[in-house]
Amino acid sequence: SLIGRLMFELPEEMGLIAVAVRQTQGKGRGGNVWLSPVGCALSTLHISIPLHSNLGQRIPFIQHLVSLAVVEAVRSIPGYEDIELRVKWPNDIYYSDLMKLGGVLVNSTLLETTFHILIGFGFNVNNSNPTICINDLIAKFNKEEGTELKPLSADCLIARTVTVLERLIEIFQEKGPNGVLPQYYKYWIHSGKRVRLGDEEGPLAWIVGIDDYGYLQVHEEGKGVESVHPDGNSFDMLRNLIVPK
Repeated sequence: SLIGRLMFELPEEMGLIAVAVRQTQGKGRGGNVWLSPVGCALSTLHISIPLHSNLGQRIPFIQHLVSLAVVEAVRSIPGYEDIELRVKWPNDIYYSDLMKLGGVLVNSTLLETTFHILIGFGFNVNNSNPTICINDLIAKFNKEEGTELKPLSADCLIARTVTVLERLIEIFQEKGPNGVLPQYYKYWIHSGKRVRLGDEEGPLAWIVGIDDYGYLQVHEEGKGVESVHPDGNSFDMLRNLIVPK
């Protein structure tokens, strides 16, 4: 891709973002195709993170920070604080816990002591199909609350997302995970939810939070708290979680 080639040819301090009006060759997790119609905010952002920094030691956190930045981009606008936009671990943006309306994909390359990170993110702003979009949520909120919030544009939300993300990265670099986790938990959909470990018949565990490296923490009765990760096969990332041996 163009941005992948440009990434190594720019001066160190210069950021780079590509914004697509529509996308036909999008990639999702595990080789899935990501189709993106008009009305969807789509971009690929390049950032550099020093290896020997809080975030450089915890690269999996970047996808969580980007998901949070998308949600914050909307919910930090005065009047829009109660729009039901949330984060789903590890890399989705949701309407409440009901429906996906965006996602994040992160690729990292380590060159000497710097991570070059390509962040692809897409979220539905103005297209109701195939699922739901942010402006649908705003219209719904206006109807229910008698407010007159204006619809938002993809350009405005991409710009706000990048601005919020820069701030979150700054905080993370200064304070580590605890600098951003309270905000993340405020918007995430998993508190107190139950999952199965291993397979459909596996033991039940309760989601507690995420650990210092961005893995999910669960509490299995009689076992205490363990970190888990997705099995890599299921379509739903939270279907069957694996306990690393």
